[in-house]
Amino acid sequence: MTKNTFQTFKRSLLALAVGSLALAALPGTASAQNYKSEYRMSLVLGPAFPWGKGGEIWANKVRERTQGRINIKLYPGVSLIQGDQTREFSALRQGVIDMAVGSTINWSPQVKQLNLFSLPFLMPDYAAVDSLTQGEVGKNLFKVLDQAGVVPLAWGENGYREISTSKLPIKKPEDLKGLKIRVVGSPLFLDTFSALGANPTQMSWADAQPALASGAVDGQENPISIFTAAKLHTVGQKYVTMWGYICDPLVFVVNKDIWNSWTPADREIVRQAAIDAGKEETALARKGLVEADKPLLKEIAGHGVNVVQLSPAEREAFVKATRPVYDKWKNTIGADLVTQAEKSIASRK
Repeated sequence: MTKNTFQTFKRSLLALAVGSLALAALPGTASAQNYKSEYRMSLVLGPAFPWGKGGEIWANKVRERTQGRINIKLYPGVSLIQGDQTREFSALRQGVIDMAVGSTINWSPQVKQLNLFSLPFLMPDYAAVDSLTQGEVGKNLFKVLDQAGVVPLAWGENGYREISTSKLPIKKPEDLKGLKIRVVGSPLFLDTFSALGANPTQMSWADAQPALASGAVDGQENPISIFTAAKLHTVGQKYVTMWGYICDPLVFVVNKDIWNSWTPADREIVRQAAIDAGKEETALARKGLVEADKPLLKEIAGHGVNVVQLSPAEREAFVKATRPVYDKWKNTIGADLVTQAEKSIASRK
C-alpha cells in the first residue's frame, strides 16, 4: 500500500466513524435498535371513557411524532395485573408495566401524598383543581413520584366523583346511613364513608357493575362521565347527587428503565405528547359539566335518573360531617403539603 493510498484509507475510516457517531445520535437510527417493538400502557378504563381516550391520544401522538419508533399498546381494565388497580403503581416500578395513565386514588396506598386529592371537600371547583395540578403542589408531587421510582410527565383528570344510589336521593349525611356504597381500595375512602354512616364496600370496578346490578351494593361514587359511559342507570342507579366531594386527577407516567432506554430527543417527544394528551383528556372529562346548561346532567335525567344539586347549606352539612376525617388525614399526607394546597386554592383565580 502506497503512502497516498494509506492516507486515503485512514481518511475513509475516520469519515465512516464520524458518520456512524452522527447517525447514532439521531433519534430512530442506531440507538433505536434497542427499543422494544411494543410498549405496554396500563389503564383502568378503555377509550370509551375520557380516561382511556387520554391514553389512546397519548399513544397515537407518540407513534406519529417518533415515526413509529415508539409503539404503544393499550391494556385497559388493568389487565396486565389481573384487574387489581391498587397494584398498578408497584407493577409500574417493577417493569411489569412500561407506562400508564393512572389514578391518584389507586396509587395513594404506595404514595401517601397522593391522598391529598381524596381529602373530602378540599377542592370546591375546577379552578381549585387546576391551582393544584398546574401549580407548585403539582410540581412537588411530581418530585415525590420521581423519588418513588417512576417518571411523571403530565396531569389528566378522571373528574369530580359524585354519588349515586338505587335507594334514595342523597341530600343530607343521614341519607347515607346503612347504605352499602362501593368504594376503591383506599383507607381514606373507608374513613370518609364510615363518617357519613354508610357501609363502604371495597371492590374493583370490574366487580362493581355486577354488584350494582344484583343489588349486592346500593350505590357507588364516580365521575359523571363514567356514570354515562358505563350506563349505570341500567343497573339500578336511579339517584345521583352532585356533591363534588373529591376530584381525581390522572398522571401520565413512564417506567424509569424504559425512559432511560430512549434517546433524549425521544424522551422530549414522549413528554410533550403526554402534556398535549393530558390537556385534551381533561377537556373531555369536563365536557358537558362546565357549560352553563350542563348537558351531561340533562342526558342523565333523560334516562329517568333523579339528579340532585345541593345548595351551599346542604353541601356544608357534608363538609362538617367529614371534617374529622380531613383533620386526621392531614398529618398522614403531610401537613405542609396540605397547607400549601389550601393556600393555593384560597388564592386561585
